[in-house]
Amino acid sequence: MPDLLVKCMAVLTMDGEEDIIRDGEIAVRGDKIYHVGQAGSTPGDFQPERVLEYPGMVAMPGFVNCHTHAAMTLLRGYADDLPLMQWLREKIWPLEEHLTPEDIYYGTLLCCAEMIRGGTTTFADMYFAMEQVAQAVDESGMRAVLSRGMIGLGPNADKAMEESRAFIARWQGGAGGRVTTMFGPHAPYTCPPEYLQKVMSAAQELGVGIHIHLAETAGEVREIKEKYGKSPVALMEEIGLFALGLPVLAAHCVHLDDNDVAILARRRVGIAHNPQSNMKLASGVAPVSRLLEAGAVVGLGTDGAASNNNLDMLEEMRAAALLQKVHTGDATALPAYTALRMATAEGARVLGLGDRIGRIKPGLQADIILLDMRQPHLYPLFDLYAHVAYAAASSDVHTVIIDGKVVMENRRILTLDEEAVLDQAQRAAEALLRRKEVRGNG
Repeated sequence: MPDLLVKCMAVLTMDGEEDIIRDGEIAVRGDKIYHVGQAGSTPGDFQPERVLEYPGMVAMPGFVNCHTHAAMTLLRGYADDLPLMQWLREKIWPLEEHLTPEDIYYGTLLCCAEMIRGGTTTFADMYFAMEQVAQAVDESGMRAVLSRGMIGLGPNADKAMEESRAFIARWQGGAGGRVTTMFGPHAPYTCPPEYLQKVMSAAQELGVGIHIHLAETAGEVREIKEKYGKSPVALMEEIGLFALGLPVLAAHCVHLDDNDVAILARRRVGIAHNPQSNMKLASGVAPVSRLLEAGAVVGLGTDGAASNNNLDMLEEMRAAALLQKVHTGDATALPAYTALRMATAEGARVLGLGDRIGRIKPGLQADIILLDMRQPHLYPLFDLYAHVAYAAASSDVHTVIIDGKVVMENRRILTLDEEAVLDQAQRAAEALLRRKEVRGNG
């Protein structure tokens, strides 16, 4: 890939609140950031093959979506305005029984196209038929942390373990290093402790992390307390899930007591906060301000498009900040810079990738987005952090670079045929509903 020099109005490095570089430039050599500084500061030995000059734009790290179910794009709008467990048991799980690997491939391509357009460069996914998910990620040029969803109850528990092992063996470090893998036990209420112990042993053996839903609803907390006499977080602490020395990605973490917060912070568990999904399913408000005060590592996720209903990280960032302010009654809660960090550098830490992505810094992977600030809703240009966190829209994302490769330029995706992706996804969704109608509700 050609070496690049990106010149822009400002660089938001996300490496410190004061680290805004006005009239900045970023040199990209291969797949890594070689230099960042003010215009003209790049060393003379760097001779770029392409210069991208965007005087009205802000460059920043690509967004990191810490929790989603990519192929659920095919279920967008299928089941809305229901609480989580009714939504899952009556609508989503019965329809998912009729998904094919081909459906999941097309749904993931649709997800990737939507995420690229919104400036997301990395996402964490838990779903099925992960070979097809990884293939779609590879074709799109995105970066992803992938886990095969595992239910530890019933006849398919062993199959889920076998398929997870095989997927990890094949795809860890795949797509030129853009794909990393985790085990994906769904949740404590679907994966009992004895099954989680097997997952933990396999994770240690293969040296990969674990992605799990945790404390998402009050009902889940009640169920776990009735069975085990403690909260989901305390149960995971007791069985040693947080003591493996490997990344643990805990999605949601909505219903937490003070002891839970202390455990998550002490163990440096990566927390994926999904405010819009939590609001839409009436799951509750995660205590993000308390978690951050305790020193916990918190990033942002969209959850799947069936429960959000989009994958827009700029929307998610704004929702996260505003929700904490109104919930705590404190207008200073979760300020703009903190929200931006959660969407970038902190999200990278949540996924165990903090030493590779999430900041504009020499030596890190060149995952860079450019936002066009020459828009009526972004003027006058006062606080750039506030503009991005509170006013910017996904349509302001002009150019996306992942691993040093330009994957979108001037709002045109270069790695995928977007029209074909839309058509394929529509046909796949329609065929999925027909299969369900013919075969029944499963």
